Amino acid sequence: MADKETFDPNGVGVKGTLFGLPYDTASADVVVIPIPWDVTVSYGAGTANGPAAILEASSQIDYEIPGVKEAWKLKVAMDEIPEVWQSLGKSLRSKAEDYIEWLESGSDEAMASEMQGVVAEINRQCEQLMTYVQQETAYWHSQGKQTILLGGDHSTPLGHIRAIAQKEQEIGVLQIDAHADLRKAYEGFTYSHASVMYNVLQLKEVSKLVQVGVRDYCEEELDLITSSNGRVVTFFDQDVKEAQYQGMTWHDQCLEIVEQLPQKVYISFDIDGLDPKLCPNTGTPVPGGFELEQVNYLFKLVKESGRIIVGADLNEVSPTSNEWDANVGARALYRLTHFVGGEM
Repeated sequence: MADKETFDPNGVGVKGTLFGLPYDTASADVVVIPIPWDVTVSYGAGTANGPAAILEASSQIDYEIPGVKEAWKLKVAMDEIPEVWQSLGKSLRSKAEDYIEWLESGSDEAMASEMQGVVAEINRQCEQLMTYVQQETAYWHSQGKQTILLGGDHSTPLGHIRAIAQKEQEIGVLQIDAHADLRKAYEGFTYSHASVMYNVLQLKEVSKLVQVGVRDYCEEELDLITSSNGRVVTFFDQDVKEAQYQGMTWHDQCLEIVEQLPQKVYISFDIDGLDPKLCPNTGTPVPGGFELEQVNYLFKLVKESGRIIVGADLNEVSPTSNEWDANVGARALYRLTHFVGGEM
């Protein structure tokens, strides 16, 4: 780790710490909790490698942010990547792939008992992971830190959201995503990446879920949205784009989004909410979406509104083919750390 006294923010990025900054988890104000897990993904795997790849790419970042003086002085560090969960996740992912193939091939009755055992095992281990994440989050909060969870797939933040919801008592969740993630136990997996916001809505402390950029969803999810009595508000990508074609500015749309949020806001940022040219290897890419700076502008207006960003997650970055996705993910994470822990 670089020495705090001699650290040169204009120098060559030094690998080994998040963004090459001279901070560790003991000295940091914001701790990033990495969860290398993508067991239940239903299309492309690889997001379990996201935390390590983002850490590796993060030393290439330059630190200046418009309007933020000496942004590098925000003390942020990443916790150790938990190898035990990464190893277990890899083993379970292989079993999940066999199960999903069985489903997609017609669910041969002769293998039903074996496959039900696979689902039960994965659900049990996912519950253990959620408990681990919740306990890790609570620990860092007890040390006076703010936290950001770095996945992995989008199932990973549930324990993080649980811990923050319990701490804050009432929060709203701002979800950037191509998908609604409101399916109940998708493919039989209670903690599926496609079910994370359904599970979040089971938390009584979550008073509002505001979704932005959704463009791939099913009838079941739409029914939940429309029957939620305003607890779930979704800004569908098509509606956002069509309003812009008619002359509405992104600024005014952001103000409408912010207006829907309560005072305390948790940000859940699925990288597939962006235009897939930015992270083409994400698990379930969908045409459409945002530029990264559009999303950052929304977060900036949340902050400027006087609302408090109480935590966040970034997930679904997959570095499968090249370093491009990790570079985008690292830059998204850098800005996110400042929205959570900075003055911007």
